[in-house]
Amino acid sequence: MVTEKKQLLFSRQAEIIKSVAHPLRIAIVDFLKNGEQCVCDIAEHVDSERSNVSRHLSVMVSGGVLSYRKDGLKVIYKLRTPCIFDFLSCITSVLKQQASENNKLLKSL
Repeated sequence: MVTEKKQLLFSRQAEIIKSVAHPLRIAIVDFLKNGEQCVCDIAEHVDSERSNVSRHLSVMVSGGVLSYRKDGLKVIYKLRTPCIFDFLSCITSVLKQQASENNKLLKSL
């Protein structure tokens, strides 16, 4: 039986996963692996409007994945949780395994 504490943990984990569960957000996380960046550079890198990028950044800040600081008029973002790359690496491994299984299936036809 799942306890109330476990349910709360699972709920919080799902919130964090949801905060990066978008291709643009994953691209932002990938860009931030090299260090903090301002919104303008992030938007340029992911080829999206600043307003759209700002919305996604806000979701990731709320999820606890990113933090930010102000530098004059610029807002600078950085990863709070670099361990997110372990999670993304795991997902990439799943994708590779699926591709391998699909190739084996296609060859057997």
